[in-house]
Amino acid sequence: MHNLNDKKEKRKYIRLDTVFPVEFRLVNPTGEVFLTDWLQGFTRNIGRGGICLEINKIHPEFIKFLETKQAKLVLKIDMPVRKNPVNAVAHTVWIKTDAENPVKHIMGLNYEEIDPRSNKAVFYYAWTKKLFVPVVVTIMVLLSIGFITSSFINANLAKKNKAVVEQLMKVIQESSAARKDVEEFIRLRNSLQAKIDDLQGKVSIINGEKEDLSQKSQINEALSSEKINKLNSEIEKINKEKTSLEAKLADIQVKERQAVIALSDLNIKKATLEKINMDKMHAWLTIHQNHRTGLVMSFEGDNAISGWAFTYDQSLAAQDFLINDDLERSRKVLDFYINDAQKGELDLFYNAYYVNDGSIAEYTLHAGPNIWLGLAAVQFYSRTKEENYLSLAKNIAEAIIKLQNQDKEGGIRGGPDVSWFATEHNLDAYALFNMLYQAGGQQQYRDARDRVLNWLVKHTYDKTEVPIKRGKGDSTIATDTYAWSIAAIGPEKLEELGMDPDEIMKFAQENCAVEVNFQRPDGTIARIKGFDFAPQKHVARGGVVTPEWTSQMIISLRIMADYYTKKNMVIQAGSYALKADMYLSNLAKMIITSPSPSGQGGNCLPYASLENVDTGHGWMTPKGKSTGSVAGTAYTIFAYYNYNPLQLRE
Repeated sequence: MHNLNDKKEKRKYIRLDTVFPVEFRLVNPTGEVFLTDWLQGFTRNIGRGGICLEINKIHPEFIKFLETKQAKLVLKIDMPVRKNPVNAVAHTVWIKTDAENPVKHIMGLNYEEIDPRSNKAVFYYAWTKKLFVPVVVTIMVLLSIGFITSSFINANLAKKNKAVVEQLMKVIQESSAARKDVEEFIRLRNSLQAKIDDLQGKVSIINGEKEDLSQKSQINEALSSEKINKLNSEIEKINKEKTSLEAKLADIQVKERQAVIALSDLNIKKATLEKINMDKMHAWLTIHQNHRTGLVMSFEGDNAISGWAFTYDQSLAAQDFLINDDLERSRKVLDFYINDAQKGELDLFYNAYYVNDGSIAEYTLHAGPNIWLGLAAVQFYSRTKEENYLSLAKNIAEAIIKLQNQDKEGGIRGGPDVSWFATEHNLDAYALFNMLYQAGGQQQYRDARDRVLNWLVKHTYDKTEVPIKRGKGDSTIATDTYAWSIAAIGPEKLEELGMDPDEIMKFAQENCAVEVNFQRPDGTIARIKGFDFAPQKHVARGGVVTPEWTSQMIISLRIMADYYTKKNMVIQAGSYALKADMYLSNLAKMIITSPSPSGQGGNCLPYASLENVDTGHGWMTPKGKSTGSVAGTAYTIFAYYNYNPLQLRE
C-alpha cells in the first residue's frame, strides 16, 4: 500500500512514454560506499525534478534498501541524441512491484544532484518526442531504440566485464612477478647473510689464533708479534669484505621490504578483483535461471545442447545460490524436482530436462546426478530447516539404497539400466548417506554409508600402482576420484583405512596436473596450470584444463592444509595452501565474457580449455570457444569460497 504523499509524488511525473536506458548503482545515504555494481533500468516517465524508472531482476535486499531510504542511486541516463550519459544522484520517493511481473519494479526518483542544462535537455527531448512524433512512428522508433539499446547495453556490459577480467589477469601476472621478486630478494638476502656469517666465523677463528699467540709471546716475542700483525691484517681484509657485503645486504633488505609492500598491495587489489569477478559469475548463473521452471541452462554457446539443464548442474547452481545467500533461487531449482520433474525407474530423476518447459531432454537415469541433487537438498535443509527439502534428499537416498541392495557387496551401479560401478558415484553416495545421518541420526543411512565404504575399500583403494581405481575392475585414472576421496571421506578417515592422503594428492598432481595454452575468445593466449580429466600421457589430444575438476583439487588441497594446520605442521599446511592459491589464480585466467544476448555480458568459465575434445572418460567437451559452463563456473565459485559440497555445511 502507498500513502497519499506517494500518490501526489507520482502525479509530478508526466507520462511521456519515452524510454531511456539508465545505468544505476546504489550508494549509502552519505554517498561514500557503493552497495552494488552497475545495474540496468529504463525510464518509464520523465519529470523536471526526477524520473520514473523501471527495473528488472533486482535482488530483494536492494529493494529493501530503497524502500527504507537506506540507499541513494547514482544514475547514468543514456539519451540516444547525446554522446555522453547524463549523470545524476537521486533518492526514491516511492517504489512498487509490477502486478503482472513480480520480478519487475517501478520507482519514482527525485534528483538530488544533476546539471540543470542536462536536466532540461532530458526533459525537452522527451517532451518533443511526445508532441511531434506520430504514434505509429513513435512505436517503431521505440522498438528500434529498444533493440538498439538492448544490444548497446549488452555490448557495454560485455565491454565492462571484459575490462574487469583483463584487470584481474594483469594483476595476477604482476602479483606473480612481484612474488618472484620477493623470493629472489629473500634468496639474495640469505646468501649474503650466509657469507657474512662465514666471514664472521673466520674472524672468530683468527682471534682465537691471536689469543694463542699472545699466550706464547714470552717464548718468542718477536715471532709472535709478526704473526699477530699478519693475523690483524687478515682480519682487516675480512672486515672490509664484510662491510661491503653488509652494505649490499642493507640495500637488498630495503628492496625486499619495498617488494613485499608492492606484493601486499597487489594481493589486496587481486582479492578485490577476484570478489568482483566471482559476483559477476554468480550473476551469470542467475541470468540463466528460468523463472517459470526454476532450472538453470547448463551451457551457453553449444547449440547441440542449447536449453538443456543437466540435473548435476542444477545441484551446483542451487548450492551456488545457497552460499551466495540467494535462498529463493536455490529453492526454485529444488522445487522443480519436488513438484514438476518427471521420474523414471526407482523414482530416479533423468539426467537432463529442458529449461523452458521442464520436459525431459535426456532419457538417461544415472545414480550420480540424483545423488548430487540429494546433496544440494540436504545442504539447503541444513541451512533453512525446511523439511520438504530434507524429504527430497531422503527420497533420493531411498532410491539409491534400493540400487545398493541389488549388489551383495553394497556397491552402487551407475544406474538401474547399466552394469558398471563407478568410484565417483559411490563416493557421492558415501557423502549423501553421511550427511543425512548427520542431519537426522537415522541408522539406515549410517549402515548404507558403511556398506559403500566397504565396497570402496575392496574395489577402489587396493594400494596397487594406481591408488584409486575409476571403478570396479577399472584401473583408469580419473582426477575427480582423487579429489573427491579427500573431500568426501576426509584425510583422517582415509588414514584409518590404511590409505595415505598425501600419496593420493601427490599421485593426482604428478599424473593429472598440466600446463597448457588457453586461447581466449579475443584470440589472446594465456598460460594455464590446472588439472586434466585424465593423465595427459593417456590421451592423444594433449593436455586440457578443466575448471570443474581443478576446483575440486583446490578444495582438496585446502582440506589437506587444514588437516596439517590442526596438527601444527606449519610447513606441510603452507605448502598445500600455496598450491591451492596458485591453481585458483590460474583459473581466474580462464574467465570469459558471455558473448550472447542471453548472457548479458556476464562472466563465466568454459567447461574446459579446449572445445569438442575427448575427456578420456567417454564424453566430449562442449563445442564453442566461448561456451559458458554452469559446472565450470559454479565449481570455481566453490573453490573461491572454500565450499566443500561433499561435507555438510552447518
